[in-house]
Amino acid sequence: MKILVIQQKMIGDVLTSTIICEALAKEYPDATIDYLVNSNTKPVILENPFFNNVIEFKNEYRDSKKAFYFFLKEIKKSKYDLVIDAYGKLESNLISYFSKAPKKISFYKWYTQFLYSKVIHRKPEPITNASIAIENRLRLVYSEEKIATHIIQPKIFLTEEEKNTSKSYLQDNGITSETPLIMISVLGSEMRKTLPFDYMAKVIDEIVATSSGNILFNYIPSQEKDAKAIYDLTTKNTQKHIHFNVFGKSLREFIAILSHCNVLIGNEGGAVNMAKALDKPTFTIFSPWIIKKDWNMFEDGTKHDSVHLYDTKPELYGDKTPKEMKHKALELYKNLSSELIIPKLRSYLQNLKF
Repeated sequence: MKILVIQQKMIGDVLTSTIICEALAKEYPDATIDYLVNSNTKPVILENPFFNNVIEFKNEYRDSKKAFYFFLKEIKKSKYDLVIDAYGKLESNLISYFSKAPKKISFYKWYTQFLYSKVIHRKPEPITNASIAIENRLRLVYSEEKIATHIIQPKIFLTEEEKNTSKSYLQDNGITSETPLIMISVLGSEMRKTLPFDYMAKVIDEIVATSSGNILFNYIPSQEKDAKAIYDLTTKNTQKHIHFNVFGKSLREFIAILSHCNVLIGNEGGAVNMAKALDKPTFTIFSPWIIKKDWNMFEDGTKHDSVHLYDTKPELYGDKTPKEMKHKALELYKNLSSELIIPKLRSYLQNLKF
């Protein structure tokens, strides 16, 4: 049996959808499972044993109709028995259709349902603490009565060489396991997913005051200016704890460094999902427009906790959902002050066993 799983989205989504592959591997142990993802997300799923091949969806397939057509022809040649489309957009709709697989499953949309042999209706409320993101993906594989008892947590797999290389890199920069090591997700993927810089600086000051830990910043080279701006807003004492120039030069290097951290704290996004997949504690600061129940995976108030503006000031949203307030994200962020975040964060750190 040959199975294709499609998830052409961002890192967090691609990582989360590996649970579909794991569920399929358990249901069909003799099957060959291919996982189709965007090329830039491939590093987060390397070494994963729950699928056989990674199929890269390259940028050229979006830039060239001819290249995309030849890609579709290759998909058809693979003769898949089952296609699970977790993405559900035009590209994956076409991939599913051209596969000619006898069984094709995706999420329900009234205008594409005819392309699939089975469509799954997303549930709006979670039935476990795994989050809707986890549960709805598992519905693509399991019947409803199995969801609560067959929860799967996304996992990241590193080689021993990667772990040892990152450990040596940290040691070469004066960072050892004797002092708590805290990764800060200082910036989101966009400003509408980024806590205002002055608020974040005060949060980092609190982290240092409570933990006396070493601090690493998660940022990519194009974000260095903004990361430095946050660094400059912290106190001189806090800056002594921040190793600003210690960071992964690639996504895989970042993951390896993160595997040696005690906790990740900061803006919701791919870094939080990666930390959880490494079984690291997390404290997440949600953007005011993100629907928390969709992505607060495995939150228990102890190992994984979070803050969301809606939890403390629902009156700011009126009768609208957070997602409906996306266009007001920057305005809403002004109300998510460090004074709202710090008490819960302080309690979380005090209860966390480093």
